[in-house]
Amino acid sequence: MSSNITKLTLNENGHDKEIILVGTAHVSPKSVELVKETIETEQPDSVCIELDPARYQSITQKEKYQDTDLVQIVKEGKSSLFLVNLILSNYQKKIAEQFNIQSGQEMIQAMKSAEENESQLVLADRDIQTTFKRIWKKCSFWDKSKLLTAVLMSIFSQEEITEEELEQIKQEDMITASLNELGSNFTGLKTALVDERDQYLSENIKNAPGEKVVAVLGAAHVPGVSKEIYKSHNLDELNDTGKKSNFGKILGWGTLLFFAIIIAITFSVDFHAGIEQTKNWLILVMIGAGIGAFIGGGCVQAIIVAIVCSPLGALSPVLASGWFSGIAEAYFQKPKVIDFENLSDDISTVRGFWKNKVTRVLLVVVFTNLGCAIGNIAGSIHIITTFLNTIL
Repeated sequence: MSSNITKLTLNENGHDKEIILVGTAHVSPKSVELVKETIETEQPDSVCIELDPARYQSITQKEKYQDTDLVQIVKEGKSSLFLVNLILSNYQKKIAEQFNIQSGQEMIQAMKSAEENESQLVLADRDIQTTFKRIWKKCSFWDKSKLLTAVLMSIFSQEEITEEELEQIKQEDMITASLNELGSNFTGLKTALVDERDQYLSENIKNAPGEKVVAVLGAAHVPGVSKEIYKSHNLDELNDTGKKSNFGKILGWGTLLFFAIIIAITFSVDFHAGIEQTKNWLILVMIGAGIGAFIGGGCVQAIIVAIVCSPLGALSPVLASGWFSGIAEAYFQKPKVIDFENLSDDISTVRGFWKNKVTRVLLVVVFTNLGCAIGNIAGSIHIITTFLNTIL
């Protein structure tokens, strides 16, 4: 196991600082022993771990999901992100169950040993949501489509992980392994997921208090951190997710104006055709949103809200009909404590996703938006067809 220990020396302001990188396999019991032994032997001033505050809380606060404000998540448009987080958690749980192993124990051991040694614990990794956002930003439209499809398909997949895939996972951190499984080999993944995090980790490790630092990392990060730690990195730049582009809003309002003009011309040429044009668009959008809310498992009230609010969601570039149906679902079918307690088990099966009231709210949001979008596309095609038939 000594091959998994990398010792580096930095000279800062005329003082030497010893950095000890412990490369771990996140699903290997031997890594737990190595972490414990290294910290006890080295007696470091600081212990850095490859966790951000959110993942640290998920380990130390087992009931954190019970405090989740689903309505706020829906309002902020973070339903899809929260759902992806749950799917990644399910992937990790599937590995643990299939191979009778437990992920993350080496990080728990590092926390425990740091406390026993009175070393300062440093959460050295970048926030998981920032990483997701930067991955998304660096992906092309085609890559985004592939990743979303892979995420959705993973809900239904019952395929077991092979021994070869497990060996690869042993050399990666769980975030990298999970996302590689869901959407492998697409542009932007390695840069934001591995390279940038190597830089972020190295900067935090380098600036950890004391003259001796032990850093517990996934083995895949050790080569990158060993190189990047001698360079200077701007954490603000690595945390920057960029300002939201106004292009989407401009395109949305422009499209709305375009169709408004088409409908107005249709009305001026043939009033009855204009009525038929508008009516059919409304029907298609409402049916699409209603079916979407139904597929998502929404209650009657949520389905009604989806249908009623769908025209607003379809017309507005800044609102989504799924937000309204999701809030209605969360209000009328409020998740109970038991739903949060059973979350990790329920997301292991397709049926469980729809059974659990927490994930059902997210599914209602996603499928309502999807259904509304499909209805809007069909309705828009009908508007253009009617317009052309009227003026020609």
